[in-house]
Amino acid sequence: MGGLSGLKGLVGLTAVYTALAFGANPAAADAALTALRQGEMRKLVVHDAPVAAGTAVFTARDGTEHRLSDWQGKVVVLNFWATWCPPCRAEMPALDALAEAMAPDVEVVTVATGRNMPAAIDKFFADAGIVRLPILLDPKSALAREMGVVGLPVTVVLDREGREVARMIGEADWMTAEARAMLAAVAAR
Repeated sequence: MGGLSGLKGLVGLTAVYTALAFGANPAAADAALTALRQGEMRKLVVHDAPVAAGTAVFTARDGTEHRLSDWQGKVVVLNFWATWCPPCRAEMPALDALAEAMAPDVEVVTVATGRNMPAAIDKFFADAGIVRLPILLDPKSALAREMGVVGLPVTVVLDREGREVARMIGEADWMTAEARAMLAAVAAR
């Protein structure tokens, strides 16, 4: 979807969710998320109930320690990636655009998992035109292992309580109307 028809689609998908979400029980809200699995989001796995996210420490380039709980209170699009991963390179520009388009309701958190040299990360970001995404590191893959990430890229959607509500294995265009409608639905909870 693009242009005006894309906007109409986003409004329509969000309206479906909103109609189900107000006064609905969690099962109905999760059913609404499942109903939004269209287009780019058809590969998204929506959990029947939210599950606990990882608690492992990961770091910023300067060594500052982080945990996923640092973003509690926000909807988080958590992306595991690596410099050597071609599908990661393909989806990163959309994640970068999403960081601006969905702020402040949705926070995009990108974590380079495994061995990723700082110079390679800088080149990756420069080549892909990435300017908004954080550079966070999981060099021993502790968080990735704890969250069951076995391939890359993997994107996990966390609700405002820091729980995993959905997961995408493989690349996606996170700027499609379908993706933004799904994230808006999580943010509206």
